[in-house]
Amino acid sequence: MNLCDIREVRALLNRHGFHFSKSMGQNFLVAGWVPRDIAEAGGGDGTCGVLEIGPGIGCLTRELCARAARVVSVELDPALPPVLAETMAGAENFTLVPGDVLKLDIPALVDEHFQGLSPLVCANLPYNAASAILKALVDAKRFKTITVMVQREVALRLAAGPGTGNYGALSVYTQYHTRPELLFDVPPECFLPAPKVTSSVIRCHVRETPAVSPACGEAFFFQTVKAAFALRRKTLCNSLCTAFGSRLGKEGVAAAIARCGLSPTVRGEALGLEDFAGLADRLWEMQ
Repeated sequence: MNLCDIREVRALLNRHGFHFSKSMGQNFLVAGWVPRDIAEAGGGDGTCGVLEIGPGIGCLTRELCARAARVVSVELDPALPPVLAETMAGAENFTLVPGDVLKLDIPALVDEHFQGLSPLVCANLPYNAASAILKALVDAKRFKTITVMVQREVALRLAAGPGTGNYGALSVYTQYHTRPELLFDVPPECFLPAPKVTSSVIRCHVRETPAVSPACGEAFFFQTVKAAFALRRKTLCNSLCTAFGSRLGKEGVAAAIARCGLSPTVRGEALGLEDFAGLADRLWEMQ
């Protein structure tokens, strides 16, 4: 069965009485080059175990199973396991785990299924939960690389650098933990049904140690980052006051910014990771 042939896909879905769910952000790939290229970009081979989130009807799953030693796919929609039982029949290195990946113990899942293998992620993430899922995958601290297809707008935010319109707290979080690499775009016509947006594939190489090591600790560092982007159109000082003004006052926040050698009119989106680390440490010291 060709899972990228629209006629065969429609016949498959009709046999199983399947209906697309907008709330789950379901869009199935129907262009054969896309799952092939995503699987290739994922880098899975006979030494790897691959975690996939949202296998759909299995077009990417098949490509992953042809490369990796083991593939574990997590699927939220209870209507899809019967479909996957048909499309993945005979794939002995495939395991389906029904459920919501955001409610699963990802480290335990990896430890159970990928013993002796190098764990990777390769997936077409649902648009409506992509950022939350990516964060959960990074926080699991089990994967060497995370290769995912997401809405292009999200991919640009993940990889954006300081001083750009897409740069924000998600950019800092991603680049603190990984080295993101934009790979290629996937147009709407490659999906059934066709979404209204372009998708992009991004590969995140997980860092062995974070990009910076602020003395204040990771939690306070990200508290600072979040506050810096709280009021994007305001100065960094005004934005930081939303979190630190009650403790330090506006004068104290301004003093911390000045001690970092930053302009009093600078905005949060101008700061790189090293800048944020220095600023967080100054704020921590002044509490």
